[in-house]
Amino acid sequence: MSSQVFYRKWRPQTLSDVVGQEQITQTLLNALSTNRISHAYLFCGPRGTGKTSTARILAKAVNCLTNGKGEPCNTCPMCQSITEGRALDVIEIDAASNTSVDDIRGLREKVNYAPNQARFKVYIIDEVHMLSNSAANALLKTLEEPPPHVIFVLATTEVHKILATIMSRCQRFDFRRHSQANVAWELDRVCKGEGIKMDPEAMKLVARSATGSMRDALNLLEQLTTYYGTEIGLRQVQATLGISGDQRVKELARHIVKGDIPAGIATINSVNNDGVDLRQFNRELVEYLRALLLAKTNASDSVDFTVDDIAELKELAARTTLDKIVNATKLFGQLGSRFDNYSTLPLELALVDSAMASGEKTSPPAQAKETAVAQPAKQASTPPKAPPPVNTAPPPKTETASPPPQAPPKANPSPVQTRPAAASSPLPPKPTASAAASLAGTPMEATSEIERLKINWKLIIKQAPADVQKTPALAILRSAPVRPVSVDGNIVCLAFGSKIFKERIEMIENQRVTERVIGGFLGRSCQIKCILEENQNNLVKEALKMGAQITSEEKK
Repeated sequence: MSSQVFYRKWRPQTLSDVVGQEQITQTLLNALSTNRISHAYLFCGPRGTGKTSTARILAKAVNCLTNGKGEPCNTCPMCQSITEGRALDVIEIDAASNTSVDDIRGLREKVNYAPNQARFKVYIIDEVHMLSNSAANALLKTLEEPPPHVIFVLATTEVHKILATIMSRCQRFDFRRHSQANVAWELDRVCKGEGIKMDPEAMKLVARSATGSMRDALNLLEQLTTYYGTEIGLRQVQATLGISGDQRVKELARHIVKGDIPAGIATINSVNNDGVDLRQFNRELVEYLRALLLAKTNASDSVDFTVDDIAELKELAARTTLDKIVNATKLFGQLGSRFDNYSTLPLELALVDSAMASGEKTSPPAQAKETAVAQPAKQASTPPKAPPPVNTAPPPKTETASPPPQAPPKANPSPVQTRPAAASSPLPPKPTASAAASLAGTPMEATSEIERLKINWKLIIKQAPADVQKTPALAILRSAPVRPVSVDGNIVCLAFGSKIFKERIEMIENQRVTERVIGGFLGRSCQIKCILEENQNNLVKEALKMGAQITSEEKK
């Protein structure tokens, strides 16, 4: 006798054997006991939830020779013939391969013939949503008023594709995905019947990977027994499913929380160099980030982890914010279709995006240094109280007398052809909008504004409005290699040392935030233009376009 696959061998044979669909099986039992059988049923739900099995049980129940008003006996000749698939009066039709209107016309002619042996002819039409519109419409009249000896059972996994006119003529039953507990219980029953010894944790993992499909779970169990025999452990299931169980998943999650980009990229490349499947590694990372999200929201009871792992999750969750976890989970969760030839780039980009979105780019010592410089600048009203000099490009020498301490700097009427003076002047206070507006109309307007932008660049970013401090644009401007190089009217040119940061600032939202911050300092609206500083020729060309001149020393 030929062997059968597990999902056929252990198919439920009575309504009480159907797992996890009690609301449906009880309704059918009540209908059988009161002899209130409908002429048409619509069974819809995900794959592997028992639709076809329930249809066959219903066909046996209405035709059982010893009962006929409840569960089938499974011992009479009629029940046995239906179970073995040789009953002439139970017709199973695959709508995926019989989609034409001619197939339905042939069915309409055959339903008028009386049953050969059974009380009822039962037509089980599987994947009925595959019927063409003309075929479905041809079935309507027969489905609404079939002969008294005919019962239709329609099954589908995509009920939204069924015509409303079809659904209105049937009793609809929605089959739900099986819970992990139900799948594990069924696996345990099959293992006992087959003499298989399976580790409980391995059984839970198989149940979880089946995603609610009993057929998928039984197929995986059979695959495991074929390869490993009758003793199956957790490691064997992990190897079959491609689950690495790599501890570097936790390591990368810690780097994401800390915003440590170099360490995170090193971990990703280490995983890639070891030949680990990056797709599977990313799936495990997303699962771990989901667990971290649940731990942060005090829902760790929903996490299927050990006690030690949950404690580690709670400790890690306490060191970050909910927004950061949510953002990281979204970024890595969207990588499913972006892997190309197992490249590490999608993972690296998601890591950089999550770190930039958090705004945690500046180390504590650097933040303290900027605070120490910015605080005196806010309180400065006279030159003696000004903060220490900043080692950036200083303002050029002018031939006119120095302006009063609080007045805006005057522009030099002559073109700038001299070398800049040494960086010894104090950091000037941030001008008001009216003071900045007074610069307009002078020949040195662009030169003075670009010098003030260069001197105050870090302070401009530090003192940006509070509502934009946590935006990605400010995070980029804090840490990216960027500096202002020229001002031409309302256009401010920014030079970037990295293409990726330049492209991100050029995104609409980031560009608007940057223009708002710079415009607030200049006291007028402006637009930004981004260039790559690594291309020195383009940078020189842009500077020359803005009115810069090459000195004799640079020509040498």
